[in-house]
Amino acid sequence: MFLIFLPVSTPTTLMHAGRYYSLKQTLHWTRKSIFIFIFTTTIPVILYEFVGIKWIAIPWFPIAIIGTAVAFYLGFKNNSSYDRLWEARKIWGAIVNASRSWGIMSLDYVTNLHAQNQLSDEELKKVHTRLIYRHIAWLKALTHQMHVKKEWEHNDKLSADARKFLGTDVDTMTKAEFKDILSEHEIEYVFSKKNIAAQLISLQSKDLRSIRVEGYIDDFRHTAMEAMLVELYTQQGKSERIKNFPFPRQYATMNLFFVWLFILLVPFGMLHEFDALGRYYVWLTVPFSLIISWVFHTMEMIGDYSENPFEGLWNDVPINAISRGIEIDLRDMLDEENLPKPLLPKEYYNVLT
Repeated sequence: MFLIFLPVSTPTTLMHAGRYYSLKQTLHWTRKSIFIFIFTTTIPVILYEFVGIKWIAIPWFPIAIIGTAVAFYLGFKNNSSYDRLWEARKIWGAIVNASRSWGIMSLDYVTNLHAQNQLSDEELKKVHTRLIYRHIAWLKALTHQMHVKKEWEHNDKLSADARKFLGTDVDTMTKAEFKDILSEHEIEYVFSKKNIAAQLISLQSKDLRSIRVEGYIDDFRHTAMEAMLVELYTQQGKSERIKNFPFPRQYATMNLFFVWLFILLVPFGMLHEFDALGRYYVWLTVPFSLIISWVFHTMEMIGDYSENPFEGLWNDVPINAISRGIEIDLRDMLDEENLPKPLLPKEYYNVLT
């Protein structure tokens, strides 16, 4: 999956919602490496052609063997990085399904059917709303926690600017974000804990126990709803596993070293090959080495930016949009009229956050 490429003032790396990236965007994203490759490919030709240091030319065969090994290693890394990205998307797809299931369970399982003290329709709706709103709060908390930056994620200035542009530059949650969906007591309670999302599910379980004691759900439905909470815990844990455990650093590091080793050797291996065609053909080393270097380095960057699907950058899983979609569905189940608007791709850049 490629990355989006912004103007200099707004950098690269949620999900591109278009058909493909344009060549202009791709070249803009890789412009820094292109300038470096022009330098690394031109210097050997100058030394060979003008300074007369002919011995710097290396036979192409050993470099080709290194390139083959690097290509296999790149394939392994990119496949592994894509697996992390795709697993993250499957996890949040499961969260969508579980959230909708929680909505219909909250509405259809919690009733007066087995209760001794009957609730009015208005009181019953308050219970339904409480269960669903608390779940919306869990979505907000989990989304927020997934966007907290880790040391191994991209923390350079360009990435920081991208997070500000996308609205994912958030390290701490505020109580104000939950004032319309949680009670003051619940807000104070969860904010006194380390893992707010986990504690919100715990509050759901405690609330279900009280509702069961009061007779508004029977044992069977109580068990089913508790199982759904366990499922939500499972999906949260899977998200946290990807977020909190990086792609193994030994693989990422050595892949970067191997790619740059190959890139630096490529022009030295091409000197003899093009010089044999004629005197001025040696300068073809520059464009051909540039193309080969660009291809290998761009593949390495694609894998690098796919390792962490919750960074809050351009090619991440769009968990903000997914959470907003779930919230709209749940509020619609409550027959609310003023539903929040779905998040649309960022204008011009066509990126969904």
